[in-house]
Amino acid sequence: MAGERVQRRLAAILAADIAGYSRLMGADEEGTLAQLKAHRHAQLDPKIEEHLGRIVKTTGDGMLAEFASVVDALRCAIEIQRGMLERNADVPLERRIEFRVGINVGDIIIDGGDIYGDGVNVAARLEGLAEPGGICVSGRVQEDARGKLDIAFEDAGEQQLKNIAWPVRVYRVRLGGETTQVRSAVALPLALPDKPSIVVLPFTNMSGDSEQDYFADGVTEDIITGLSRARWLFVIARNSSFAYRGRSTDVKQVAHELGVRYVLEGSIRKVGERVRISAQLAEGTSGRQLWAKRYDRELSDIFAMQDEITETIIGAVEPELGKVERRRSAGKRPDNLDAWDLYQRGMSHLYEYTKEDLQRARQYFVQAIAKDPQLGPAHSGLAETYYYEGVYGFAESISDNREKALAPALRAVVLDAEDAGAHCTLGRAYYMRRAYDAAFRELKTALELNPSLALAHYGLGATLLFSGRAAESIPHLTAAIRLSPHDPNMGSFLVRLADAAYFLKRYEEAAEWAMRALQQPNFQWSRYTVLIAALAQLGRLDEARNCIDELQAKRPNTSIAFVRETHLFGDTASFAHYLDGLRMAGLPD
Repeated sequence: MAGERVQRRLAAILAADIAGYSRLMGADEEGTLAQLKAHRHAQLDPKIEEHLGRIVKTTGDGMLAEFASVVDALRCAIEIQRGMLERNADVPLERRIEFRVGINVGDIIIDGGDIYGDGVNVAARLEGLAEPGGICVSGRVQEDARGKLDIAFEDAGEQQLKNIAWPVRVYRVRLGGETTQVRSAVALPLALPDKPSIVVLPFTNMSGDSEQDYFADGVTEDIITGLSRARWLFVIARNSSFAYRGRSTDVKQVAHELGVRYVLEGSIRKVGERVRISAQLAEGTSGRQLWAKRYDRELSDIFAMQDEITETIIGAVEPELGKVERRRSAGKRPDNLDAWDLYQRGMSHLYEYTKEDLQRARQYFVQAIAKDPQLGPAHSGLAETYYYEGVYGFAESISDNREKALAPALRAVVLDAEDAGAHCTLGRAYYMRRAYDAAFRELKTALELNPSLALAHYGLGATLLFSGRAAESIPHLTAAIRLSPHDPNMGSFLVRLADAAYFLKRYEEAAEWAMRALQQPNFQWSRYTVLIAALAQLGRLDEARNCIDELQAKRPNTSIAFVRETHLFGDTASFAHYLDGLRMAGLPD
């Protein structure tokens, strides 16, 4: 055996796995397996065979294949990923199977039907760097395939891959046109910010009563708000941290997915008039626990306890800066615990973003204000219900909602001028009225008070876009995505990027952002209209008309007149260009 010659050959290696496989299996084992088998039978296996590849082996959540040609391997991966987009179009986001693909070319060792070697290991590491639905390749693959396929490559730089002795040049594949700064800002891995960064995961309700979930959510949100007041901290937005609610989480995985150094998690047990909170702070890169503490208090002390937890975290994360910033962690607290309770119940409905939930949230906010008229966040919440009814098309009259949102938003700022969220809400109420100068003022103030407020970055980006400054809007929109990569408002973040690309006449990019927006939950008519306009500008009129049919099925009688009345664009030339695209596609006047 020692003298037996090892069989080697040069090959292109494709490694693929399923993003979030453990979560999918935990939610529905049989359904996930059935989906996976269907995708393999109809999509993966036929494509690999069509492009002259060989499946080397499969695992529960992935596969390894080899090709004689780099171009064949890459073409196969591209067609698989494009096909998966179509297959997932009608699948709810939380149930979608999305593959990550890595491709490398190198010398491999053949042993029976299996393959080994650094070339295989690099492909597997590249797959781990790919985003769901994406493809990562090595520099050698990029060199061999460049100019031979209708794709572009984004240079992700040299990466030190695990257990690989030398750095590897990594490229991400774009499937639909030229590389742009906008795309790369979101698609690249989430590097650690240049200041201490943290995510606060939703505290688990241990009370044995699901009706108390809102209480645990409220405590979590207050801690996030308190931490955000420390300007030297980078704090992941509430909406993205709450994407992990009810999931079994691994500290290191969460830290990697969100690009943060610290993770806070805990639990709450509320029994009668007493409450117990347990909290643990861990370092995300190692999973090492930095501290843990249990608090047993009377319910009447809940706000003081939240402040204590916040101050302790700040002190643990950065002792010296913590001494300076501790006093900023405590904002204005409600005078009435019952009002705070009603407010938190309202927030639990607000974030569902359905017509019925928004109406229910409004009832709770009104009740909270009746209990404590000085509770500023309840006024902001009331304004937000009118805002989201307008955004999602639930409002009977968009002009009425514009008026109704303003008064409570103004009142929230009067009650607490240091509340970044109040200024953010007021800024968005202003741009609903196309009062862009006032919106700029409020949103800039919000970011001065809390640089980690994702919705304020989004609001400022939207205001710049609506007022005709598309190029300036992009950094703020991408900042919102970085701060809240799992935000339920992601559809809005993405559609504004689509609008910006359209106004900059980057129509391929606009269509791509719009299609990504359409994959997000909740219906938003503007996701369709920008896609329709972009497709028309590209000459893809049949596709544009199909989109019109789909839009009309979901929102009958959508017309140019409706878009003109409802959209928030104030720059005349930009808006005219937008409407031209819709007319080219055949949207009725």
